[in-house]
Amino acid sequence: MTYRYAIYWAPPAGSPLAEIGEAWLGRRAEGGAIERTAPAGLSRDEIEQATAEPRRYGLHATLKPPFRLAAGRAAAELDEALQGFARQTPPVAAPALRLERIARFLALTPAAPAPGLDALAAACVERFDVFRAPADEAELARRRAAALAPAQEANLLRWGYPYVMAEFRFHVSLTGAIVPGLARRLEKLLAERFAAATAAPFEIREIALFVEPAPGAPFRQARRFALA
Repeated sequence: MTYRYAIYWAPPAGSPLAEIGEAWLGRRAEGGAIERTAPAGLSRDEIEQATAEPRRYGLHATLKPPFRLAAGRAAAELDEALQGFARQTPPVAAPALRLERIARFLALTPAAPAPGLDALAAACVERFDVFRAPADEAELARRRAAALAPAQEANLLRWGYPYVMAEFRFHVSLTGAIVPGLARRLEKLLAERFAAATAAPFEIREIALFVEPAPGAPFRQARRFALA
């Protein structure tokens, strides 16, 4: 039985971004570890520390954050709804990506405004909210520990997650929270490693359903849905 579901964008298997990103995280989105060696100047422990959190979620950009299935809803219904949504949604143009430091982690973010990406994420949050079980008190308290702004608190109460709608930022996480010294060393390394795979604008032609089979287990890509 699946614990949580999430709707993500994940680069197509075999694409340069998928190959480089999954090799960096040490794990493929469909599941399964990838053998890797630490880049020059970094220890294996530093790499493990930096990538532990994004590795659990898989290489992705969030469209609808992880959610438990609402009472009375079935996984087959969610799958059917995703198929219908994809048939009605055209591919979305996206600008080139760039490496950026966001708070204490490093991620790939659009190099220019991306209203199409914002609209796609908002549509996913709203359309599939009927499948989301309400956040429990423990989850609310955990989110509020980040000292949320008023708009983020309103999102948390309405949508179960603070960083959606106007607070959304499309990003592909490459590290978890890391200390400033390690972040500085990784910035140059990762900018160079991902430069060729992120230099050009691209199109989002698919969205993906990821599943968390048990609390704390790695998310894995379950199915991809081609946009119209």
